Amino acid sequence: MDAEKSDKTAAETAARLVDASLVYHTLKQQTLAVEHCSFEIEKGEFVALVGPSGCGKTSVLSLLAGIIEPTGGMVEVMGKKPDPRDNITGYMLQRDHLLDWRTIEDNVLLGLEVKGELSGKKREYAMELLDKCALSGFRRHYPRQLSGGMRQKAALVRTLAFSPEILLLDEPFSALDYQTRLIIASDVHGIIKRGGYTSVLVTHDISEAIALGDRILVFTDRPARVKKEIVLDFPKSGEGESPSPLERRAMPQFNGYFDLVWRELERGRGE
Repeated sequence: MDAEKSDKTAAETAARLVDASLVYHTLKQQTLAVEHCSFEIEKGEFVALVGPSGCGKTSVLSLLAGIIEPTGGMVEVMGKKPDPRDNITGYMLQRDHLLDWRTIEDNVLLGLEVKGELSGKKREYAMELLDKCALSGFRRHYPRQLSGGMRQKAALVRTLAFSPEILLLDEPFSALDYQTRLIIASDVHGIIKRGGYTSVLVTHDISEAIALGDRILVFTDRPARVKKEIVLDFPKSGEGESPSPLERRAMPQFNGYFDLVWRELERGRGE
C-alpha cells in the first residue's frame, strides 16, 4: 500500500526541493541564500512564493530552472535533476526582453531558432498561442507598436512555444501599471490554467498571490525556507468552474487570506 501511495505521489509531483541549500561564493565572502528548504509542487498546480524582499525566492526559481545547483540537498523537476537544456521549464522574467528590430512573430520564434528546433509544427503551435493571447493580428508589428501588457503576453507565448511542462514566473507583471497588471495577470492565468501548465510565481504582491495561486508558500527572511503553506479555497460556480483572479478579489474570503499571509510575513522577519 505504501509503495502504491509513493508511486502515485511521484506521478503527481512536478517538482520538489528536499532539504535544499544554496550558498553564493565570492572572493571575499559567502552568502547563504537558501537553507534546508523543502516543498513539493503537483502537476497542474499554480503555486505562489511570497516572502520579504531579498529573502531568496528568485534563487529558488533558479534552482528549479537548473541555472544553478544546490550546495546541499536535492532538487528534482519531473523526476530528475533540472537541466535548462531539456526545455522542461520555461522562465518568464520581469521584463519582456523583446528585440526591437524583430517582429512579434519573429520574437516569439527566436528561442526555437537559436536552439535549432523551429519546425513547421512548432511554428503552427506558436501562432495558435498568439491567437489565444489575442495577438494574431499583431504578428507583423514591432514591439514598440504594442502596449506593455501586449508585449508581456508576447513574452509568454515565446516561453510557451517550447511546450515547457513547468512555468517559472519571476514577477512577470511588476513593470505594468496597476490596471493593466490586473487585466494581464488574469488573462495569463486563464491561458496557463486552460493549458494545464504547472506554474511557480514569485511575487511581492500579496493580493496577486491570492488572486492567482492554488497555494501560497510563505518564506522566511534570508536564508529562504518555507515558513507556512496556505491552501487557497475559493467557492466554485454552479457549473463547477473556479473563479477568475478578478472574481477572487471581490470574494469575502480574499481579505481573510490577505490578513493571514501578512501576519505570517510579519512573524517571519528575522527568523
